[in-house]
Amino acid sequence: MTIPALELNDGHSIPQLGYGVFKVPADETERAVSQALEIGYRHIDTAAIYGNEEGVGAAIAASGLARDELFITTKLWNDRHHGEEPRAAIGESLDKLGLDAVDLYLVHWPTPEKDDYVHAFAKLVELREAGLTRSIGVSNFLVPHLERVVAETGVTPAVNQIELHPAHQQRDIVDWATAHGIRIESWGPLGQGKYDLFGTPAIADAASAHGVTPAQAVLRWHLQKGFIVFPKSVREERLRENLDVFGFELTEAEIAAIDALDPLDGSGRVGSHPNDVN
Repeated sequence: MTIPALELNDGHSIPQLGYGVFKVPADETERAVSQALEIGYRHIDTAAIYGNEEGVGAAIAASGLARDELFITTKLWNDRHHGEEPRAAIGESLDKLGLDAVDLYLVHWPTPEKDDYVHAFAKLVELREAGLTRSIGVSNFLVPHLERVVAETGVTPAVNQIELHPAHQQRDIVDWATAHGIRIESWGPLGQGKYDLFGTPAIADAASAHGVTPAQAVLRWHLQKGFIVFPKSVREERLRENLDVFGFELTEAEIAAIDALDPLDGSGRVGSHPNDVN
């Protein structure tokens, strides 16, 4: 199976579908990531705050896969934005991952009350120039945060990883990012099970029409919208199911029906608002 790759604005490419380890317990991470790599995943998304970078690193080391076959993302946590902390933080992450460099390093949250996200991103530019990460980006940035970063550093992030699922599509961010060549990565792509996504007629009907599960229908929607997605599971059957989304295509009408699930007033958010995480 060949997972499609999307080109980033810095010339590098990223597998469009990967495996996320948010909330995977540290003592389960090596097994889960090893299983994902065996099944065919090559893009792994972790973060310093997840506390499981060591497990990801152990799985990478045990996999026997060449480094250039893998795409590894990790993230700078909120208390490491100031001074030279970003360089220290990525050094710690690389040690835990057992890598010389990651493929993508993100500012995890803008923490607007501290007003240090522009400095943090400027430091990521330096880390990229030092060869510690190939690409740099942000996570949970709203349009005003993106505007400031680009205006004050002169560098456009390669990606913005945001909460995105059918009930919360953040179209203002998607539109701005698309206009500026920033790829969108969807976290919580299935709504984290916090609402009855799979029971909605738009999802259920699309799944039934293609003989797939509701989760597969939603993941396919993300892919056809051009988003990068990395669902999380620790169950082998679900890992295989989440990867098996390239043998069918949703129709324009099915896409439109899923698009219409967003109430557009922000009430579909299931995670924290970026302005409230500081």
